[in-house]
Amino acid sequence: MTPQEMSKEAQDLYDKGFHCSQAVFFTGCQKLGKEAPEVLAALSPFGGGLGSTGDVCGCLSGALAVLGLAMGKKKPSEKDHRLMWKYAFKLVKRFEALTREYGGKRCRDIARVDWKDRHQVKIYYSNGPDSRKKECLKVLGATAQALGEILEETAKNT
Repeated sequence: MTPQEMSKEAQDLYDKGFHCSQAVFFTGCQKLGKEAPEVLAALSPFGGGLGSTGDVCGCLSGALAVLGLAMGKKKPSEKDHRLMWKYAFKLVKRFEALTREYGGKRCRDIARVDWKDRHQVKIYYSNGPDSRKKECLKVLGATAQALGEILEETAKNT
């Protein structure tokens, strides 16, 4: 799966019902050839910016979880892969650059939705002229693509 295909797949998964964190994570798992259904489920409350608080966008959380799955330790006595932090830092910086136009990497900056307000949520999912869902899809696709590019780079260097 190419990074461009990851972008489209993540957007499709979001449209089908995954939260942004899950859509990016699932796509990253596909790229890695891994399955992690428990982690996928565990990422559910990261949607809406960490428990629907509007904080850090779930796209970033899902993407970082993929790097952890690929390069993180599984036991306290183990060590993370020596390049994990380098790639995680790079991914965060790429995410910051692609969300700069929204004023930050928080869900509330990108979606501009109070996830506790049913009316605002209804407008968001309506795909109407006042919906910001298209902005989330843009960020989601760009994040999945950036993750794919970084995963390809890690494959060359590990």
